[in-house]
Amino acid sequence: MRVSFLDDPEIDAHALRVVKAIADEGSITGAAAALGYSQPAISQQLKRLEQRLDLPLVERVGRSVRLTDAGRVLARHAPAVTTALDAAAGELAELKGLRSGRVRLVGFPSASPTIVPRLLADLDARHSGVALTYIEAEPPEAVEAVRNDRADIALTFSYPGDRDDPHGQSAHGLSVRTIGTDDLLAVLPGGHPAAAGGTVDVTALADERWIAGCPRCRGHLLELCARAGFTPRIAFETDNVVAVEGLVAQGIGVATLPRMAVASFPLLPGVITVPLPASEARTIHVVTAHGADRVPAVGATLDAIAGLVGPSPEPPGRQAGRN
Repeated sequence: MRVSFLDDPEIDAHALRVVKAIADEGSITGAAAALGYSQPAISQQLKRLEQRLDLPLVERVGRSVRLTDAGRVLARHAPAVTTALDAAAGELAELKGLRSGRVRLVGFPSASPTIVPRLLADLDARHSGVALTYIEAEPPEAVEAVRNDRADIALTFSYPGDRDDPHGQSAHGLSVRTIGTDDLLAVLPGGHPAAAGGTVDVTALADERWIAGCPRCRGHLLELCARAGFTPRIAFETDNVVAVEGLVAQGIGVATLPRMAVASFPLLPGVITVPLPASEARTIHVVTAHGADRVPAVGATLDAIAGLVGPSPEPPGRQAGRN
């Protein structure tokens, strides 16, 4: 497909993707590898585009290349243009009765063993023509991947009072949709007195040693405890869920974990989980470029994700107060 700007030379979508790939990868070789083409093919495509525009798009800097001002203009507009063209092509494909396409999904780590396998099974059963690729990334990096056209869908989360919310300014100009919640659980040694009720008040854990998780989860722990009027004594930090449970099982400390993280691995003996109040649950989002849901394969994937995420049932063997 080509885009013509009145009397200006035509710019095709593939050429835009080439320029964007050079911006992302920092070299023609890297762009070729990312797009699945040979280096000479990418160089020729770039040369033809420069001739049509009568403007240089890259400049040599030592052994590498970087985009010129003209190249940066094209790279900046590439995601919006290619998404619109993909949407148009997808809608035309729908009119022809086609059900195929490629979707690039990026999501947070605890979604990998919980949401993604079921998503793949659902798409295979209902939309076998949709090819899904997946990589892991924390929310800020996932949002950036959508902005830079390295992903079609970002599966992300945010916490109440999140001071580093990736769905604020960093997602400006993108579509952010809330699709569900994920309970926050207190992870306690078996027999802990705070596990007596159906939920736990974090103030009951003010004198405990704490095990903090990933940087975003650690930030929320500090925010959570500050609202409860105390500063947690963080003795250990790890984003390894099994390590967190192992430390808790040995009575080293207590922790909080999202339910999806706990559900990603069998609960260790000697560990119990108790929900915190529902107001502390993290919110699950999907982030896309505006209009990306009109691409049939992307729309089908978004619908499938929304159907899988929501008030999550209690995983077997993880009921409150159970060892």
